[in-house]
Amino acid sequence: MTAWGAPAPVVIDLGKSDTRKVLLGGSLAGGLGILALIGAVTAFADGEPVGGSIAGVIGLAFTFIGVMALVKFKTISRPRKLVIEQQGIRLDDPQGTPWAVAWQDLAAISISRTRERAVELADALVRRTLVRVDLHPRDPARFRPAHPTMEPLWEFHRVQNGYRLPLGDSAPMIAPIDQALRTFAPQIYRGVIDEGFTVGLH
Repeated sequence: MTAWGAPAPVVIDLGKSDTRKVLLGGSLAGGLGILALIGAVTAFADGEPVGGSIAGVIGLAFTFIGVMALVKFKTISRPRKLVIEQQGIRLDDPQGTPWAVAWQDLAAISISRTRERAVELADALVRRTLVRVDLHPRDPARFRPAHPTMEPLWEFHRVQNGYRLPLGDSAPMIAPIDQALRTFAPQIYRGVIDEGFTVGLH
């Protein structure tokens, strides 16, 4: 509670979560890439050009992913916070595209999730939960010109007549966001919407 008795804002640190995922994924991919390249050199030295070529291609691909993670690290790891408070919801993104929306400007807000079964290269089945916050303005014709920084989120990834803020594979974020929306926007909050399962190759 704040000093005036109102609930304290709920702050979700998006930058910290993304940084952890990039570091883990980039390190894993880079390590696998280096091991594959070492295997390629060994295969060529042993007179196995086909195996060496395959290992070389795989090694280059994974090493490229690791390098790209390093290149994009500064952008991805920039401080970004989703703030849910008495006045509304906002994205605090000082080095990117911040925005703020008052509750009275929204007709509905919800959390959507898709549970994904992703088949990895090693034939392992990895389960992920892709989380999004969906915002539906009361008057899109007036709202959209007034919020130009949100335009890339308009009808993003199948959402209709609204904005979709993707939070990635972030199942632990659902509970605090759900509780915050129940606290600050009970009249327009539509709950957690389960959009089912997808299967992907990663």
